[in-house]
Amino acid sequence: MTLRELQAEVDAWIGGTRTGYFPPLLQLARLVEEVGELARVLAHREGKTPKPGEGEGDLEEELGDVLFVVASLANREGVRLEAAFQKAMAKYRRRDRGRWG
Repeated sequence: MTLRELQAEVDAWIGGTRTGYFPPLLQLARLVEEVGELARVLAHREGKTPKPGEGEGDLEEELGDVLFVVASLANREGVRLEAAFQKAMAKYRRRDRGRWG
């Protein structure tokens, strides 16, 4: 699946809801929440003991949730993720070319 297809699938799903896209700051709050859940999974994986009844969590699920919210925010704001990613990679290639050997 391409990023364009991912964005189209998210758009189709959200288009079928009554509320549509959340406002940008609410989406940012959702993204922060999902990244926090991702951090919890990685912390448990790296040795932090989960709280009773919490379990270790599912890394794939949490990454998927982060990706969904990023696509939602990009769609809401009219950003093409493929173009955004290409810009980011060009920046990293230029800025960090010799940084880590």
